[in-house]
Amino acid sequence: MDDKSSQLIDVGQLRRGLFIQLDLGWMDHPFPRGSFKITSSDQIRTIRALGLTQVRYFPDRSDPEEPPSDFGAIPAIGEPRVADVAQDRLQAEARALQAQRHQQLAAQQASLQHCEQRFGEVARLYQRVVEEVPARPVAMREQCEALVARCVAEILVDGEATIRLLSEGSGESQATHPANTMVLALLLGRAVGLPAHGLAELGIAALLHDLGKQQLPAQLRMRDERYKPEEMAIYRSHVGESVKTGRRMGLSAWALQAIGQHHEMADGSGFPAGVQGEDMGTGGKVLALVNRYDRLCNPPVMAQALTPHEALALTFARHKACFDAEVLGAFIRMMGVYPPGSVVQLANERFALVVSVNSTRPLKPRVLVHDPAVPPDQALILDLESVPEQGIRRSLKPAQLPASARAYLAPVSRVRCFYEHQPPARAPAAA
Repeated sequence: MDDKSSQLIDVGQLRRGLFIQLDLGWMDHPFPRGSFKITSSDQIRTIRALGLTQVRYFPDRSDPEEPPSDFGAIPAIGEPRVADVAQDRLQAEARALQAQRHQQLAAQQASLQHCEQRFGEVARLYQRVVEEVPARPVAMREQCEALVARCVAEILVDGEATIRLLSEGSGESQATHPANTMVLALLLGRAVGLPAHGLAELGIAALLHDLGKQQLPAQLRMRDERYKPEEMAIYRSHVGESVKTGRRMGLSAWALQAIGQHHEMADGSGFPAGVQGEDMGTGGKVLALVNRYDRLCNPPVMAQALTPHEALALTFARHKACFDAEVLGAFIRMMGVYPPGSVVQLANERFALVVSVNSTRPLKPRVLVHDPAVPPDQALILDLESVPEQGIRRSLKPAQLPASARAYLAPVSRVRCFYEHQPPARAPAAA
């Protein structure tokens, strides 16, 4: 923020509508941000309780002065003892706000840690399946069923389960794609109304849909448009190999159908059978969409990767006919306009990273905002729904960020996600 456009003002002159900046360390005040527009008398009292005599304000970002009123006024108190009591009360309020901030930060960090841990459990199980399914197919199916059942139970508890962006994984793992696909499929399955047993079957199919690739030569396991016809035929055979492996594991007919259709398209342009949408099962429709979306975000060659926002926009604008209309509509509502992992610029020009979405308010996701005054590991996630005046101006590629914002937000190159339950709504916070 440019100090040249700011002025110092006595705390006694604070009023609603002033955009101010507290020249304090993030631990020295209880507000989510060091710069914000004053919206209440409580904020004025808290600022005065900090012991400051002056604060910096920005005329160009402040509202015009309102007609004189007693807003924010603290009556003069003649008795020193009573004044001391009032000052103690204000300081206690400031400490309470600071404690609330610490509680929110602790809850935020605990939720992320839980999501990271659960994603790791899924990835490690998939690695074991790859290694042990040839010798122990039934035992591996039972372990997958137990893990998926736990996920389904968590997703179906009261409250909205949303997608949470995770930090960058350590290296590329063959388990990242099946884990992402399972998470997205379960959430989308819930959105289209699948019951608990249907979600369990869908989760198994999503986790194991690419298992047949282990039967292919390593150099032909990832789609490449430069393949010769015979090489493409080998690549496409992984679908049938996945169905064969699933059958040896004892998967249900419903799950096997979903696996067999995870590359089919509603317009008949998919493979291996080229079936039309009306001949696809619900599991196949869901799995085909989430599989395609994750591959757009996480392709084998990362130079070809799309941002989550680009992947969703491309799917809707150019490939809408490839997917079932009802399933695609539910997916777009679930992902929001700016899916987790999207880099955006807010209306106030700040840069931010979308970390989770609110399916009921697709334009108001939860974001991590670049704020040099707050260390990245101590920054509170901002729910844009709690800031009605704030919105997203545009989506960006990570390379378009200034170096300082890119280092702060650390947008991931490979998108990893899990589900979390939406935290309770908080009082509006300044952005």
